[in-house]
Amino acid sequence: MDPTSLEGISFQIILHAGNARSSSMEAIQLAKIGKFEQALEKIAEADQSFLEAHHAQTSLLEKEANGESSSLSILLVHAQDHLMTAMTVKEMAQEFIDLYRKLGQ
Repeated sequence: MDPTSLEGISFQIILHAGNARSSSMEAIQLAKIGKFEQALEKIAEADQSFLEAHHAQTSLLEKEANGESSSLSILLVHAQDHLMTAMTVKEMAQEFIDLYRKLGQ
């Protein structure tokens, strides 16, 4: 599969969004047992995965800006859904870390 094709870019977004979501969920589990520094490291891992997903997404935007429009793909919609869901999970993970930290005081 061509990694620069719409399908290839969609799969990159799904991959990196999934990694970000997993890191965020791991952060919650670490915070739950009081390992706050490790939880924050997982949030940093999630941020790196989001950066990779956004790079893939930006490549699609650049193609469109250069006149290479693509048809709407269900796979791309699915990828965007994964990305947005992962972003929400990360935001909630940060809230859980703060909450568990306050409960531990």
